[in-house]
Amino acid sequence: MFLQKIEKFLFDDSYYINSNFFYIRIYRWNPYLSLNPWFNIFPLKLLEVKQVMVLDLLFYIKNNYDSTLVFRRSCREGICGSCSMNINGFNSLACLESFNPKFSQFLTIYPLPHMLILKDLVCDLTNFYNQYRLIKPWLIQKETFNKKENLQSKVDRFVLDGLYECILCACCSASCPSYWWNYDKYLGPAILLQTYKWLIDSRDTAQKTRSSFLNNSLRLSKCHGITNCTKVCPKNLNPAQIINFLKYFSKI
Repeated sequence: MFLQKIEKFLFDDSYYINSNFFYIRIYRWNPYLSLNPWFNIFPLKLLEVKQVMVLDLLFYIKNNYDSTLVFRRSCREGICGSCSMNINGFNSLACLESFNPKFSQFLTIYPLPHMLILKDLVCDLTNFYNQYRLIKPWLIQKETFNKKENLQSKVDRFVLDGLYECILCACCSASCPSYWWNYDKYLGPAILLQTYKWLIDSRDTAQKTRSSFLNNSLRLSKCHGITNCTKVCPKNLNPAQIINFLKYFSKI
């Protein structure tokens, strides 16, 4: 409902072309139409030139221009990772990325690159979450541990900083060329970062099992250190560094 308020003071519906106009180009594809993918271009004019959240722009377009536009969103605070997409050539979250018409008149939005598209800006993340399930993202403990409280020192907890913040938005994996061409074998930076988190957790007792899992096939070895994953992470994490740590662990 907040978008009703935005409409009154943020956007001007007059269509006189001037420097205050900017254009949003959005990738569109509908599996139920016998059409190739296309671009929709939406001209908008701000009453006041200032930064606007990309997700707000998408909501405005959906509510006032084209109700058939499809995109994922949930928390609007950079916590859930649902609104991940390619914004002006850069994988990011629409709820964290802002656009300022003062610096550019064009905003181009694609779905995450090299992912199967369900519709418009929505990707099929089935393979991504299946890979997450493969790493067993839960604590594996001996039976004796289950009968008492699981304590962790402050130092052991500190080690998990820079790992637990990952929200599985898939921005890093979708920016990785190795994952583009080997998505059925290579786990990708997001899943490998999650693997490392469980591997070094002091409460977990299955370190050997988790390490041996990575030695199978190309699950880890396909990383070539391009570091695209680190550049695009919206939570400022460093998956490339974590993958190097994992390569060391897998040799132990």
